[in-house]
Parts: sequence; structure tokens; C-alpha cells
Amino acid sequence: MSSVFTKIMKGELPGHFVWSDETCVSFLSINPVTDGHALVVPRLEVDHWLDLQSEVVAHLMCVAQIVGKGQMQAFRPLRVGQLIAGLEVPHTHLHVIPMQGMSDLDLTKIPTVVDKGTLKNTAKKLRNAIISMGHDVGL
Repeated sequence: MSSVFTKIMKGELPGHFVWSDETCVSFLSINPVTDGHALVVPRLEVDHWLDLQSEVVAHLMCVAQIVGKGQMQAFRPLRVGQLIAGLEVPHTHLHVIPMQGMSDLDLTKIPTVVDKGTLKNTAKKLRNAIISMGHDVGL
């Protein structure tokens, strides 16, 4: 059975994409800890990141860095943090989170209701920042 992330990539569920290439995608978390909280997800449906080929892991990190630089430009956080937790969805994903402090990395503090219009605008702002840095977001 497909993971929720595979369904988002296939367009079966909505997603607010900021990056897409042959190896991975990045889209906003539907329950962001902070504005701009994005996920970087391999197209391969692999549960644990340790089971991915090293080349795929390296690519995910490169895309996470691009997304993080876009977040710095678009949202002006103190830092951009990253988590690979993997307990909530059995499909490898990197959380890339604009943060003002360590508490912004606490995934137990996610909101349960998020305005879809806000997510759409946030994704556009982040995509535009990534594009302004000279990257083709593939969308």
C-alpha cells in the first residue's frame, strides 16, 4: 500500500510543493511547527533512511540545504534545523524547519488545524526564494 507521501507525489492527495526532481520532492508539512516547515521526501518508498543508497541520502541533503537557504531568505529565521524522525509516516523524510529556538524542533507541538490558503502562500514565498537563488524547482 502506498504511503501518504507517495499519494501526495502522485497527486492523489494535495501537496504544497516547493521542489521536484527525479530523485525527490519537497513540500510543506500540513502540520508545520513554524512557517515554511518543509519535508524532503525521496520518490523511492523506503521506510528508514539508513536503508537508502548513499547517493540518495546525499541528494536529499543537498535539496534540504537548498530548501533551507530558501527558508532563510523567505522567513528570516535565526537558524534552519533538520530532523529525520520517521515515526509518523513509514516513508523516509527530512523535516527542514525555520527556527528561532530549540523548541521549534519539537514535533509534538504541531498545530492540528492549518489554513490551506496560508500553506499555499507560504509555499509560493519559499518557491520564489529558491528560484531567486538560481535554482530550477522542477515544478
